[in-house]
Amino acid sequence: MSSALLGLLLSASLSAADAPAVGELELLAEHPLQGMDGGHLSGLARCGDEWLVVSDREDDRLYRLQVQSDAWQAQAETFSAPPPPASGLPWGLRARTWATGLLRGGNLDFESLTCDSAGNRYLLSEAHASVLQISPSGSADWLKLPTTLVRQARASGMLLHHNALFEGLAIEPNGERLWLAAERERRGLLVLHRLNGSWRCTGGCVLLSEAGQQPSLVEPDSGATQPVDFSDLQLFNGKLFSLERGAHRICRRNPNDGLLEKCWSFAAAALTEARRYPQPYGAAEALWLDESSAWIGLDNDGQARGDGESRPLLWQFAAPKDGWSAP
Repeated sequence: MSSALLGLLLSASLSAADAPAVGELELLAEHPLQGMDGGHLSGLARCGDEWLVVSDREDDRLYRLQVQSDAWQAQAETFSAPPPPASGLPWGLRARTWATGLLRGGNLDFESLTCDSAGNRYLLSEAHASVLQISPSGSADWLKLPTTLVRQARASGMLLHHNALFEGLAIEPNGERLWLAAERERRGLLVLHRLNGSWRCTGGCVLLSEAGQQPSLVEPDSGATQPVDFSDLQLFNGKLFSLERGAHRICRRNPNDGLLEKCWSFAAAALTEARRYPQPYGAAEALWLDESSAWIGLDNDGQARGDGESRPLLWQFAAPKDGWSAP
């Protein structure tokens, strides 16, 4: 694909979501993961000095990563999750989710991972619209989210379709505020506050709900479009950052209202022939930022890309020269 055509497609994609101009991120390194037997990397976090990842096909473990010069080694850390709470999702969605989990594995369908400054890890279950908290001692308990959360999301047009439920999770370091991203059709952002030990929708849970189509960057000559989407969230330096798989970009947003501030693209690196996957959508599922880098985890759905690589991957991109917080 020519750079001019890629730029045109990016501009069209961005206009669908009213985004400002995009800067292109520079790929520094990519790291295959060894030992993640279930594959399907869906969440990524750096908690203290440890890199952690999770798979949406395994309900009883996350993985600690040992940094190595080439492939990083994944070591399983197991836990026992209690039965999930009632989600408030309608019977039809719950039945399809149950059947999917039975066929492919991963009844809990963990789609995002983050942590707080106290060392608690949080795993987002898309299938059950719930958040599992794992303490530093390894005990696992579901957060008691308000029953109004799913009701408000659905009233705003989100969480209406199978496999298009909650996909991203972020939390304040002090554990007092939590954000969720609804994936697509419609995509959106929701926020919860912990007050006196209870999670609540303070002034309403929904920050943002939006629909729209964008040209497919993976199949640029097909004329195909895809729904705008979110595939992960991170809170960094007081701002909310969204990973947007279809548009191949990372965007900075206001954590109080979800409004878009600035975006950076990784399409030029992701869409080379060597890195392209046969699936008709992006593979970027997991996001982590630090001052010097953006780290993106790929769920390749077990498929090999153009150069034959079939292991889960982490991409490391250089932070923009003016930093993540610049106007």
